[in-house]
Amino acid sequence: MTDFNSIIRAITVWAIPVLFAISLHEAAHGYVARYFGDDTAEKMGRLSPNPIRHIDWFGTVLLPILLLLSPLHMAFGYAKPVPVDFNRLRNPKKQMGFVAAAGPVANFVMGMGWVLLSILLNVAGVTEPFLVKMCDAGLWANAVMCAFNLLPIPPLDGGRIVTSLLPRDLAYKFASIERLGPFIFIGLILLMNTAPFQALLGTMVGFVRYLIVLPFSLFLS
Repeated sequence: MTDFNSIIRAITVWAIPVLFAISLHEAAHGYVARYFGDDTAEKMGRLSPNPIRHIDWFGTVLLPILLLLSPLHMAFGYAKPVPVDFNRLRNPKKQMGFVAAAGPVANFVMGMGWVLLSILLNVAGVTEPFLVKMCDAGLWANAVMCAFNLLPIPPLDGGRIVTSLLPRDLAYKFASIERLGPFIFIGLILLMNTAPFQALLGTMVGFVRYLIVLPFSLFLS
């Protein structure tokens, strides 16, 4: 029963941070795409920070819970991708990189928001363990989302950023990998159970977390 209670507490602590980390990541893609000329997401009602609009019941709910309960102890998942028609961007090859980068940038900013909230709670003398743990979970969830999505592999955001930077012929060949997206994602999930990939991702997440916290280091010492 104690283990079950611990699991429930962990899920409740991580639920809100993970939900918003995933949903606002997707919304950011849509907002930047609209700025560059593609209003597909807006027309489909997906241009919204409302998490309910972006929930995928497996990727947003079940997968994070399963990973949290696994030996990885990592709450990670995905939402329904915001539809973006890159051909409608004013400069598709160049601007697709900005659209892709919007998601990780949103996670970076959200991570800073959780750190700021933690500082404000401390200044206000609020020591409620649930809120303190939620702020820490928000920082880690967004650091993981940011780092993972920056892996330079299509269809992850990092892969699309690389595509936008490559010469046109190479970009076309590199982008063709994206058609294997579901298999690539499954492969990455399986790789999370290997020591080399865990070390790589752990280093990336730790570095992103360090950069998020760095502006507030004076208040955290």
